[in-house]
Amino acid sequence: MRKKLLKLITGVIVGLLVTLAAAWAIFVPRAQEAGYQFAGAWGQKGSAQGMFNDPTGIAVSGDEVFVSDARNGRIQVFDFDGNFKRMFGQKGKKPGDLGRPMNLTIYNDELYIPEYFNDRIQVFSLEGRSKRIIGKAGNRPGQFNAPGGVAVAANGDLYVADFYNQRVQQLKADGTFVRQWGTTGKTGSSAGQFIYPTDVTLADDGSLYVADGYADRVQVFSPDGSFSHKWGGPFAMNIFGPFNGWFTTVTSITIGPKGNVFVADFYNNRVQKFKPDGTYLTRFGSKGAGNGQFNHAMAVAVADDGTVFVTDLLNNRVQKWRPKP
Repeated sequence: MRKKLLKLITGVIVGLLVTLAAAWAIFVPRAQEAGYQFAGAWGQKGSAQGMFNDPTGIAVSGDEVFVSDARNGRIQVFDFDGNFKRMFGQKGKKPGDLGRPMNLTIYNDELYIPEYFNDRIQVFSLEGRSKRIIGKAGNRPGQFNAPGGVAVAANGDLYVADFYNQRVQQLKADGTFVRQWGTTGKTGSSAGQFIYPTDVTLADDGSLYVADGYADRVQVFSPDGSFSHKWGGPFAMNIFGPFNGWFTTVTSITIGPKGNVFVADFYNNRVQKFKPDGTYLTRFGSKGAGNGQFNHAMAVAVADDGTVFVTDLLNNRVQKWRPKP
């Protein structure tokens, strides 16, 4: 009897181990690329030029890096080595002022800035001149409640991650409402629902990629607006964790020059890279204040040569990474 019981227990343990191993293989993919290496950093906490107080967003145009210096209410511009070039904006609500600028987008030589505190999108020239304002506070079509990210289509349409309204809106260039994804004011973890979306980006084919922030996943919608696919944790159902391909709050998303998707994985203090279908490729970064470490990786941008720039929020700096040879 004791032998039979021992055999049964052993069988159960072996079965559990096999099941766990199979689940690990399915839900924790291996890296398919060599990864990235730390190439430099600049910035520290402060209000002088070249210093930051919560750098939140980042974008690249040509050989310049644009950074949202959120609590200083300004945009700072640097070259690829971190040398300061210019800055514009100040805290406030008037045109040209900024209220916690978030994820940045550059399109047709214009800088699109979602303002978390001012509930609007403000468009600047790359030299720093305010050109127009889109939207205002509210939960009606075309209004915002803490927008976090914006993407611009070839026809000029805007796609906006409307954080507290739990939706992504599509607007004409003049702010006229077109449609939305998600239910205004209601969270959800099913396909097409959001839990505080933070950022958006568009692929060359018109597919819309959404950083579904506190749902710990990425959602993708086809050019016709229909749901396509999602990834992040088991079944992309708001299960967070530190494993490959999983997230613990996603705060920024961008598409690199080869079409791959880079995601800022905020509380995991890293950036992850995927194929457009969600296949995991690699990751870089860890928790800390040293070279190649993050204290909350907030936003990510990729230059044409493949160099990756990341805002390191609580370390108040920008980091530069390059692909490993």
